Amino acid sequence: MKFGIFYEHQLPRDWEDFSEHQLFQNSLDQIELADRLGFDYAWEVEHHFMEEYSHSSAPEVFLGAASQRTKNIRLGHGIIQLTTNHPARVAERVATLDLVSNGRVELGLGEGSSVTELHPFNLRFRDKRLVWEDAVRCTLPMFYNHGWEYSGEYFSFPKRAVVPKPLQKPHPPLWVACSQLDTIKYSAHRGMGALCFKFVDLDASRAWVNAYYNTYLNHLDPLTDYQTNPNLAVVSGFMCAETDEEAWRKADGWTFFQFALRLYGKEGPFEPGQVNFWERYQEWKATPEGQRRSGSELIGSPDTIRQRLMELKEANVDQVILLNQAGKNTHQDICDSLELFAREVMPEFHADEDNHQAWKQAVLNREIELEDIDTEPFNFSRGREPSLKPSNEGRDMVAGTSGRLASQAVE
Repeated sequence: MKFGIFYEHQLPRDWEDFSEHQLFQNSLDQIELADRLGFDYAWEVEHHFMEEYSHSSAPEVFLGAASQRTKNIRLGHGIIQLTTNHPARVAERVATLDLVSNGRVELGLGEGSSVTELHPFNLRFRDKRLVWEDAVRCTLPMFYNHGWEYSGEYFSFPKRAVVPKPLQKPHPPLWVACSQLDTIKYSAHRGMGALCFKFVDLDASRAWVNAYYNTYLNHLDPLTDYQTNPNLAVVSGFMCAETDEEAWRKADGWTFFQFALRLYGKEGPFEPGQVNFWERYQEWKATPEGQRRSGSELIGSPDTIRQRLMELKEANVDQVILLNQAGKNTHQDICDSLELFAREVMPEFHADEDNHQAWKQAVLNREIELEDIDTEPFNFSRGREPSLKPSNEGRDMVAGTSGRLASQAVE
Protein backbone atom coordinates (compact mmCIF):
# COMPACT_ATOMS: atom_id res chain seq x y z
CA MET A 1 0.00 0.00 0.00
CA LYS A 2 1.20 3.50 -0.84
CA PHE A 3 0.42 6.73 1.00
CA GLY A 4 -0.26 10.28 -0.06
CA ILE A 5 -1.06 13.58 1.60
CA PHE A 6 -3.80 15.89 0.39
CA TYR A 7 -4.14 19.67 0.15
CA GLU A 8 -7.16 21.90 -0.37
CA HIS A 9 -5.46 24.91 1.23
CA GLN A 10 -8.38 25.41 3.56
CA LEU A 11 -8.41 28.72 5.40
CA PRO A 12 -11.40 29.16 7.70
CA ARG A 13 -12.08 32.64 9.04
CA ASP A 14 -10.92 34.79 10.75
CA TRP A 15 -8.05 35.88 8.54
CA GLU A 16 -5.14 38.24 8.89
CA ASP A 17 -3.08 39.89 6.16
CA PHE A 18 -0.40 37.21 6.33
CA SER A 19 -2.71 34.17 6.70
CA GLU A 20 -2.55 32.97 3.10
CA HIS A 21 1.22 33.42 2.96
CA GLN A 22 1.67 31.37 6.12
CA LEU A 23 -0.72 28.70 4.87
CA PHE A 24 1.24 28.15 1.66
CA GLN A 25 4.62 28.21 3.37
CA ASN A 26 3.44 25.70 5.98
CA SER A 27 2.11 23.41 3.26
CA LEU A 28 5.43 23.46 1.42
CA ASP A 29 7.23 22.65 4.67
CA GLN A 30 4.85 19.72 5.25
CA ILE A 31 5.41 18.28 1.78
CA GLU A 32 9.17 18.62 2.19
CA LEU A 33 8.87 16.75 5.48
CA ALA A 34 6.66 14.07 3.91
CA ASP A 35 9.26 13.56 1.19
CA ARG A 36 11.98 12.99 3.78
CA LEU A 37 9.73 10.61 5.70
CA GLY A 38 9.09 8.42 2.66
CA PHE A 39 5.50 9.31 1.73
CA ASP A 40 4.70 8.43 -1.87
CA TYR A 41 2.39 11.21 -3.11
CA ALA A 42 1.39 14.82 -2.45
CA TRP A 43 -1.96 15.77 -4.02
CA GLU A 44 -3.15 19.32 -4.65
CA VAL A 45 -6.65 20.35 -5.80
CA GLU A 46 -7.87 23.10 -8.09
CA HIS A 47 -10.83 25.22 -7.02
CA HIS A 48 -11.96 28.74 -7.82
CA PHE A 49 -13.83 31.40 -5.83
CA MET A 50 -14.48 29.09 -2.85
CA GLU A 51 -13.23 31.15 0.09
CA GLU A 52 -12.48 29.31 3.33
CA TYR A 53 -13.00 25.91 1.68
CA SER A 54 -10.10 26.04 -0.81
CA HIS A 55 -7.60 28.78 -1.62
CA SER A 56 -5.93 26.57 -4.22
CA SER A 57 -6.63 28.14 -7.60
CA ALA A 58 -3.16 27.71 -9.16
CA PRO A 59 -1.98 24.20 -8.22
CA GLU A 60 0.65 24.10 -10.95
CA VAL A 61 2.46 27.00 -9.27
CA PHE A 62 2.32 25.39 -5.83
CA LEU A 63 3.40 21.98 -7.11
CA GLY A 64 6.20 23.62 -9.07
CA ALA A 65 7.49 25.12 -5.83
CA ALA A 66 7.11 21.77 -4.07
CA SER A 67 9.09 20.07 -6.83
CA GLN A 68 12.16 22.12 -5.98
CA ARG A 69 12.01 21.25 -2.29
CA THR A 70 11.54 17.50 -2.72
CA LYS A 71 13.30 14.58 -4.42
CA ASN A 72 11.12 11.49 -4.52
CA ILE A 73 7.50 12.21 -3.63
CA ARG A 74 5.07 12.09 -6.56
CA LEU A 75 3.29 15.40 -7.23
CA GLY A 76 -0.39 14.88 -7.97
CA HIS A 77 -2.92 17.17 -9.56
CA GLY A 78 -5.98 16.05 -7.70
CA ILE A 79 -7.46 17.46 -9.87
CA ILE A 80 -6.96 19.86 -12.79
CA GLN A 81 -10.33 21.20 -13.91
CA LEU A 82 -10.56 20.44 -17.61
CA THR A 83 -13.77 22.46 -17.76
CA THR A 84 -12.19 25.79 -16.73
CA ASN A 85 -8.81 25.46 -18.48
CA HIS A 86 -7.91 25.48 -22.16
CA PRO A 87 -6.58 22.07 -23.25
CA ALA A 88 -3.32 23.47 -24.65
CA ARG A 89 -2.59 25.35 -21.43
CA VAL A 90 -3.18 22.17 -19.44
CA ALA A 91 -0.75 20.22 -21.62
CA GLU A 92 1.88 22.97 -21.49
CA ARG A 93 1.77 23.43 -17.72
CA VAL A 94 1.66 19.73 -16.89
CA ALA A 95 4.57 18.96 -19.21
CA THR A 96 6.60 21.80 -17.71
CA LEU A 97 5.92 20.58 -14.19
CA ASP A 98 6.92 17.07 -15.23
CA LEU A 99 10.22 18.38 -16.57
CA VAL A 100 11.15 20.50 -13.56
CA SER A 101 10.16 17.68 -11.18
CA ASN A 102 12.19 15.05 -13.05
CA GLY A 103 9.12 13.10 -14.07
CA ARG A 104 7.11 12.98 -10.84
CA VAL A 105 3.70 14.26 -11.97
CA GLU A 106 0.40 12.41 -11.49
CA LEU A 107 -2.39 13.88 -13.62
CA GLY A 108 -5.83 13.87 -12.01
CA LEU A 109 -8.62 15.25 -14.19
CA GLY A 110 -11.96 16.59 -13.02
CA GLU A 111 -15.00 18.65 -13.87
CA GLY A 112 -15.39 21.24 -11.10
CA SER A 113 -17.73 20.98 -8.16
CA SER A 114 -20.43 23.66 -8.32
CA VAL A 115 -21.96 26.62 -10.13
CA THR A 116 -19.86 28.88 -7.88
CA GLU A 117 -16.75 28.05 -9.88
CA LEU A 118 -18.21 26.96 -13.23
CA HIS A 119 -20.58 29.80 -14.09
CA PRO A 120 -17.93 32.56 -14.10
CA PHE A 121 -16.22 30.58 -16.89
CA ASN A 122 -19.46 30.59 -18.91
CA LEU A 123 -20.07 26.91 -18.27
CA ARG A 124 -23.36 25.24 -17.45
CA PHE A 125 -23.22 22.80 -14.54
CA ARG A 126 -25.31 20.24 -16.41
CA ASP A 127 -22.81 20.18 -19.29
CA LYS A 128 -19.68 19.58 -17.25
CA ARG A 129 -19.31 15.83 -17.96
CA LEU A 130 -19.65 16.35 -21.72
CA VAL A 131 -17.18 19.24 -21.64
CA TRP A 132 -14.77 17.13 -19.60
CA GLU A 133 -14.89 14.22 -22.04
CA ASP A 134 -14.33 16.51 -25.00
CA ALA A 135 -11.41 18.15 -23.19
CA VAL A 136 -9.80 14.75 -22.51
CA ARG A 137 -9.97 13.91 -26.23
CA CYS A 138 -8.46 17.26 -27.11
CA THR A 139 -5.77 17.44 -24.42
CA LEU A 140 -4.10 14.06 -24.04
CA PRO A 141 -2.82 13.63 -27.61
CA MET A 142 -0.98 16.95 -27.18
CA PHE A 143 1.45 15.15 -24.88
CA TYR A 144 2.70 12.67 -27.48
CA ASN A 145 1.94 14.17 -30.91
CA HIS A 146 4.39 16.82 -32.09
CA GLY A 147 1.63 18.44 -34.11
CA TRP A 148 -2.00 18.09 -33.09
CA GLU A 149 -5.35 19.41 -34.25
CA TYR A 150 -8.80 18.70 -32.92
CA SER A 151 -12.41 19.48 -33.70
CA GLY A 152 -15.00 18.51 -31.11
CA GLU A 153 -18.32 19.63 -29.70
CA TYR A 154 -16.82 22.04 -27.18
CA PHE A 155 -13.19 22.46 -28.23
CA SER A 156 -11.60 23.22 -31.57
CA PHE A 157 -7.84 23.48 -31.95
CA PRO A 158 -5.84 24.21 -35.13
CA LYS A 159 -2.76 22.14 -35.86
CA ARG A 160 0.08 23.33 -33.65
CA ALA A 161 3.17 21.96 -31.92
CA VAL A 162 2.29 21.95 -28.23
CA VAL A 163 5.59 22.25 -26.36
CA PRO A 164 7.26 21.25 -24.16
CA LYS A 165 6.59 17.52 -23.93
CA PRO A 166 6.55 15.71 -20.56
CA LEU A 167 9.47 13.62 -19.36
CA GLN A 168 7.12 10.67 -18.68
CA LYS A 169 6.11 8.97 -21.91
CA PRO A 170 3.56 9.11 -23.32
CA HIS A 171 2.16 11.25 -20.47
CA PRO A 172 1.91 11.27 -16.66
CA PRO A 173 -0.40 8.65 -15.05
CA LEU A 174 -4.08 9.56 -15.36
CA TRP A 175 -6.67 9.76 -12.58
CA VAL A 176 -10.31 10.81 -12.25
CA ALA A 177 -12.01 12.61 -9.37
CA CYS A 178 -14.89 10.40 -8.21
CA SER A 179 -17.64 12.83 -7.29
CA GLN A 180 -20.09 9.99 -6.68
CA LEU A 181 -19.55 6.35 -5.84
CA ASP A 182 -20.62 5.20 -9.30
CA THR A 183 -17.84 7.33 -10.76
CA ILE A 184 -15.46 4.65 -9.49
CA LYS A 185 -16.84 2.38 -12.20
CA TYR A 186 -16.75 5.22 -14.71
CA SER A 187 -13.05 5.85 -14.02
CA ALA A 188 -12.32 2.16 -14.61
CA HIS A 189 -14.46 2.26 -17.78
CA ARG A 190 -12.24 5.08 -19.06
CA GLY A 191 -9.04 3.38 -17.90
CA MET A 192 -8.03 5.99 -15.32
CA GLY A 193 -7.18 5.77 -11.65
CA ALA A 194 -10.01 6.50 -9.20
CA LEU A 195 -9.61 9.19 -6.52
CA CYS A 196 -12.41 8.73 -4.01
CA PHE A 197 -13.26 8.87 -0.30
CA LYS A 198 -12.70 6.07 2.18
CA PHE A 199 -15.40 3.44 2.44
CA VAL A 200 -17.29 2.72 5.62
CA ASP A 201 -16.05 -0.84 6.20
CA LEU A 202 -14.29 -3.85 4.73
CA ASP A 203 -17.33 -5.14 2.86
CA ALA A 204 -17.85 -1.82 1.09
CA SER A 205 -14.14 -1.52 0.32
CA ARG A 206 -13.99 -4.97 -1.22
CA ALA A 207 -17.16 -4.40 -3.24
CA TRP A 208 -15.92 -1.20 -4.83
CA VAL A 209 -12.35 -2.43 -5.41
CA ASN A 210 -13.72 -5.53 -7.13
CA ALA A 211 -16.15 -3.41 -9.15
CA TYR A 212 -13.32 -1.14 -10.26
CA TYR A 213 -11.06 -3.93 -11.50
CA ASN A 214 -13.87 -5.98 -13.03
CA THR A 215 -15.05 -2.91 -14.94
CA TYR A 216 -11.51 -2.18 -16.09
CA LEU A 217 -11.04 -5.74 -17.32
CA ASN A 218 -14.44 -6.21 -18.94
CA HIS A 219 -15.74 -2.80 -19.96
CA LEU A 220 -12.66 -0.73 -20.76
CA ASP A 221 -13.42 2.09 -23.21
CA PRO A 222 -10.81 4.90 -23.26
CA LEU A 223 -11.94 8.28 -24.57
CA THR A 224 -8.91 8.51 -26.86
CA ASP A 225 -5.49 6.96 -27.29
CA TYR A 226 -3.76 7.13 -23.91
CA GLN A 227 -1.96 4.88 -21.45
CA THR A 228 -4.39 3.46 -18.91
CA ASN A 229 -3.72 3.58 -15.18
CA PRO A 230 -5.58 0.93 -13.17
CA ASN A 231 -5.36 2.25 -9.61
CA LEU A 232 -7.78 3.00 -6.80
CA ALA A 233 -6.91 5.56 -4.12
CA VAL A 234 -9.04 6.61 -1.17
CA VAL A 235 -8.89 9.86 0.79
CA SER A 236 -9.54 9.77 4.53
CA GLY A 237 -9.56 12.24 7.38
CA PHE A 238 -6.29 11.80 9.24
CA MET A 239 -4.55 12.65 12.48
CA CYS A 240 -2.10 10.39 14.27
CA ALA A 241 -1.25 11.01 17.92
CA GLU A 242 -0.19 8.97 20.93
CA THR A 243 -3.79 8.40 22.01
CA ASP A 244 -7.18 8.41 20.30
CA GLU A 245 -8.33 11.26 22.52
CA GLU A 246 -5.38 13.45 21.61
CA ALA A 247 -5.81 12.73 17.90
CA TRP A 248 -9.49 13.68 17.92
CA ARG A 249 -8.76 16.85 19.86
CA LYS A 250 -6.15 17.88 17.29
CA ALA A 251 -8.41 16.98 14.35
CA ASP A 252 -11.55 18.46 15.84
CA GLY A 253 -12.48 20.39 12.69
CA TRP A 254 -11.57 17.92 9.98
CA THR A 255 -15.19 17.53 8.81
CA PHE A 256 -15.16 21.20 7.77
CA PHE A 257 -13.75 19.86 4.52
CA GLN A 258 -16.96 18.10 3.51
CA PHE A 259 -19.31 20.54 5.21
CA ALA A 260 -18.03 23.59 3.34
CA LEU A 261 -18.04 21.86 -0.04
CA ARG A 262 -21.60 20.74 0.40
CA LEU A 263 -22.65 24.18 1.57
CA TYR A 264 -21.31 25.67 -1.65
CA GLY A 265 -23.14 23.02 -3.65
CA LYS A 266 -26.41 23.37 -1.74
CA GLU A 267 -26.70 27.13 -1.18
CA GLY A 268 -24.05 28.80 -3.35
CA PRO A 269 -23.01 30.96 -5.01
CA PHE A 270 -22.60 33.51 -2.23
CA GLU A 271 -21.70 37.16 -2.27
CA PRO A 272 -18.01 37.41 -1.33
CA GLY A 273 -17.73 37.62 2.45
CA GLN A 274 -21.46 37.08 2.91
CA VAL A 275 -21.18 33.79 4.79
CA ASN A 276 -18.82 32.85 7.60
CA PHE A 277 -18.42 29.17 6.79
CA TRP A 278 -16.54 28.40 9.97
CA GLU A 279 -19.36 29.83 12.11
CA ARG A 280 -21.95 27.84 10.15
CA TYR A 281 -19.81 24.76 10.68
CA GLN A 282 -19.65 25.35 14.45
CA GLU A 283 -23.44 25.57 14.54
CA TRP A 284 -23.77 22.29 12.69
CA LYS A 285 -21.14 20.62 14.86
CA ALA A 286 -23.20 21.44 17.95
CA THR A 287 -25.98 19.15 16.70
CA PRO A 288 -26.03 15.40 17.44
CA GLU A 289 -25.32 14.76 13.77
CA GLY A 290 -22.33 17.05 13.79
CA GLN A 291 -20.82 15.27 16.77
CA ARG A 292 -21.22 11.80 15.36
CA ARG A 293 -18.19 9.78 14.25
CA SER A 294 -18.29 6.96 11.75
CA GLY A 295 -15.33 5.01 13.08
CA SER A 296 -13.81 4.80 9.60
CA GLU A 297 -11.63 7.91 9.76
CA LEU A 298 -7.88 7.45 10.13
CA ILE A 299 -7.85 9.51 13.31
CA GLY A 300 -6.37 8.01 16.42
CA SER A 301 -3.35 6.31 17.90
CA PRO A 302 -0.95 4.31 15.70
CA ASP A 303 -2.69 1.09 16.81
CA THR A 304 -6.15 2.43 15.96
CA ILE A 305 -5.05 3.65 12.54
CA ARG A 306 -3.21 0.40 11.87
CA GLN A 307 -6.40 -1.61 12.49
CA ARG A 308 -8.39 0.51 10.04
CA LEU A 309 -5.68 0.37 7.40
CA MET A 310 -5.66 -3.41 7.62
CA GLU A 311 -9.20 -3.42 6.21
CA LEU A 312 -8.11 -1.35 3.22
CA LYS A 313 -5.09 -3.57 2.74
CA GLU A 314 -7.28 -6.68 2.85
CA ALA A 315 -9.56 -5.10 0.24
CA ASN A 316 -6.51 -4.39 -1.97
CA VAL A 317 -6.80 -0.60 -2.11
CA ASP A 318 -3.76 0.75 -3.97
CA GLN A 319 -3.22 4.02 -2.14
CA VAL A 320 -4.49 5.84 0.96
CA ILE A 321 -4.41 9.63 0.80
CA LEU A 322 -4.29 11.30 4.20
CA LEU A 323 -6.36 14.46 4.66
CA ASN A 324 -4.44 16.29 7.35
CA GLN A 325 -4.68 19.95 6.27
CA ALA A 326 -8.34 20.47 7.09
CA GLY A 327 -10.28 22.97 9.14
CA LYS A 328 -7.96 24.65 11.61
CA ASN A 329 -5.53 21.78 12.13
CA THR A 330 -2.26 23.40 13.16
CA HIS A 331 1.02 23.16 11.28
CA GLN A 332 2.77 21.62 14.27
CA ASP A 333 0.09 18.99 14.80
CA ILE A 334 0.16 18.09 11.11
CA CYS A 335 3.94 17.65 11.14
CA ASP A 336 3.90 15.66 14.38
CA SER A 337 1.17 13.43 12.96
CA LEU A 338 3.10 12.71 9.77
CA GLU A 339 6.23 11.87 11.72
CA LEU A 340 4.48 9.52 14.15
CA PHE A 341 2.62 7.75 11.35
CA ALA A 342 5.79 7.36 9.27
CA ARG A 343 7.65 5.91 12.23
CA GLU A 344 5.00 3.63 13.75
CA VAL A 345 2.59 2.62 10.98
CA MET A 346 3.71 3.24 7.41
CA PRO A 347 6.72 0.88 7.19
CA GLU A 348 4.73 -2.35 7.61
CA PHE A 349 2.29 -1.39 4.85
CA HIS A 350 5.08 -0.26 2.56
CA ALA A 351 6.76 -3.62 3.16
CA ASP A 352 3.72 -5.41 1.72
CA GLU A 353 3.70 -3.41 -1.53
CA ASP A 354 5.45 -6.14 -3.54
CA ASN A 355 2.75 -8.64 -2.51
CA HIS A 356 0.03 -6.20 -3.48
CA GLN A 357 1.58 -5.58 -6.89
CA ALA A 358 1.86 -9.32 -7.48
CA TRP A 359 -1.86 -9.71 -6.64
CA LYS A 360 -2.72 -6.81 -8.91
CA GLN A 361 -0.75 -8.17 -11.83
CA ALA A 362 -2.43 -11.54 -11.42
CA VAL A 363 -5.83 -9.81 -11.53
CA LEU A 364 -4.91 -7.83 -14.63
CA ASN A 365 -3.59 -11.01 -16.26
CA ARG A 366 -6.91 -12.71 -15.41
CA GLU A 367 -5.11 -15.28 -13.31
CA ILE A 368 -7.24 -14.20 -10.32
CA GLU A 369 -10.96 -13.72 -10.87
CA LEU A 370 -12.57 -11.21 -8.51
CA GLU A 371 -16.04 -11.85 -7.18
CA ASP A 372 -18.65 -9.63 -8.81
CA ILE A 373 -20.21 -8.03 -5.70
CA ASP A 374 -23.36 -5.91 -5.96
CA THR A 375 -22.30 -2.37 -5.04
CA GLU A 376 -25.83 -1.01 -4.65
CA PRO A 377 -26.04 -1.82 -0.90
CA PHE A 378 -22.90 0.28 -0.46
CA ASN A 379 -23.98 3.18 -2.69
CA PHE A 380 -24.93 5.44 0.21
CA SER A 381 -24.73 8.62 -1.84
CA ARG A 382 -27.60 7.74 -4.14
CA GLY A 383 -30.67 9.91 -3.71
CA ARG A 384 -29.32 11.74 -0.67
CA GLU A 385 -29.07 15.44 -0.06
CA PRO A 386 -27.14 16.77 2.93
CA SER A 387 -28.73 18.96 5.55
CA LEU A 388 -26.55 21.99 6.03
CA LYS A 389 -28.58 23.70 8.73
CA PRO A 390 -28.00 23.18 12.46
CA SER A 391 -31.09 21.07 13.02
CA ASN A 392 -31.86 17.55 14.19
CA GLU A 393 -32.63 16.47 10.64
CA GLY A 394 -29.07 16.48 9.27
CA ARG A 395 -28.69 12.74 8.91
CA ASP A 396 -27.56 12.92 5.29
CA MET A 397 -24.83 15.39 6.11
CA VAL A 398 -23.53 12.91 8.66
CA ALA A 399 -23.30 10.32 5.92
CA GLY A 400 -21.25 12.78 3.89
CA THR A 401 -18.77 13.70 6.59
CA SER A 402 -18.46 10.37 8.32
CA GLY A 403 -16.91 8.60 5.38
CA ARG A 404 -19.98 6.48 4.67
CA LEU A 405 -20.08 7.69 1.13
CA ALA A 406 -17.48 8.46 -1.46
CA SER A 407 -19.33 11.59 -2.52
CA GLN A 408 -17.34 14.48 -3.88
CA ALA A 409 -13.81 13.26 -3.93
CA VAL A 410 -10.78 15.39 -4.88
CA GLU A 411 -12.59 17.84 -7.21
